[in-house]
Amino acid sequence: MGDNVALRARMADLDLKQAELVRLMNDEIQRLTGKLGTVSERTIHNLLAGVTRWPQSKTRAALTAVFGCTAEELGFTPPGANRPEPPEVPVRRRTFLTSGPTAAAAVAVPLLVSRATVGASDVHRLRAGLETLDALDDHQGGHAALERAALAGARQVLDVQQKGSASERVRRRLFGVAADYTAVAAWSCIDAHELDRAQQHLDHCMTLAGLAQDPTAQFRVWNSIAMLAHQRHRHGEAVAAAHAAQATGITRRDPLFASLGHARTAVGHANRGDRQAALRSIGNAAEALTKTQATLRPSWVAFYGPAELHALTAIVRDRLGDPEGAEGASHRALAEIPQQFRRNRALAMARLALAQLHQRDVDQATASASSVFDLMAGAPIPGRLRTRLGDFQRDLFTLAPNSATAREWADRFRSEWSRP
Repeated sequence: MGDNVALRARMADLDLKQAELVRLMNDEIQRLTGKLGTVSERTIHNLLAGVTRWPQSKTRAALTAVFGCTAEELGFTPPGANRPEPPEVPVRRRTFLTSGPTAAAAVAVPLLVSRATVGASDVHRLRAGLETLDALDDHQGGHAALERAALAGARQVLDVQQKGSASERVRRRLFGVAADYTAVAAWSCIDAHELDRAQQHLDHCMTLAGLAQDPTAQFRVWNSIAMLAHQRHRHGEAVAAAHAAQATGITRRDPLFASLGHARTAVGHANRGDRQAALRSIGNAAEALTKTQATLRPSWVAFYGPAELHALTAIVRDRLGDPEGAEGASHRALAEIPQQFRRNRALAMARLALAQLHQRDVDQATASASSVFDLMAGAPIPGRLRTRLGDFQRDLFTLAPNSATAREWADRFRSEWSRP
């Protein structure tokens, strides 16, 4: 007699408490026999303590169904080395994921081990695909293939949640993973300037984040809603969404999220022309960022740090009529944005070009704007970046409609605009 370490380890992996295991096993016994199971917490205590070394047939069948492995693998020992095993009750194993569509992004949600109960390790496998999608977005920006791959991931996670048995905590974590995949799809649409589809995904994502009771996922949704409102020129709504992001629990625990929330609020205030509020918010963002510490965070927020704060500061300064300050912030951003964030570097370069143009340095501004195409060579230009370049085109021909520089820019602009 002794503690059943193997069973305890399996329960820990699935994040199962004794009362939850009682419920799952009784459900499986009823499914297999048509009669209500009689497993109690005392039964589970005896299994864990080693009092029961070889459970009854229906108990073994329920354990096999819940954990997806044999009684021996759960630490139980049959009586008699040569004693034949009684026939097992057939157990239907459930396959949750098959290799799904990669949507031309060469990304698939990792395949789950086929078993009836989903645990923490399965959640980790499902979440692993998010890092690949986030890296693809960082490099290339939002596009249709990324959106499709993210939605495929969300569907597969929700299928696992729907069909598999799990503890309440694991079930919430599954909703959180589905929310993150849906948020990738929403963000891809925001970046591609597909605003109506982005709104649909964000509505669904907010529901999933609520079911997950996940403040980080909720912050992510509100942050995206603020950006979507900005693109639709609903600046009051953008400020309200940024405030909602700041009110989520993660901002009280992690200053990095608090900083991003303040920065997003600053952009909204600047777009509304509220200079004092914008400068106060961007100052709060900088102060919060100084308090951050190295810790594990979701891959989607890896873009944010001093470099991105400089880029957002450039937007705020330019909106407030300070193009010199915007140019300085843009240079600082470009000096610090890592090379793998190619789309973000291109956006920062486009903002630099606008800041230079607003100082009437037409030649330098046009050279900066042209370098955006070089940065994005070999990849489609996301809709959000196209919009910034369109802003530059409009302002350029307002300031210098007849200059040779403007005509040369227009020729390249038309050529680059026509490519996918």
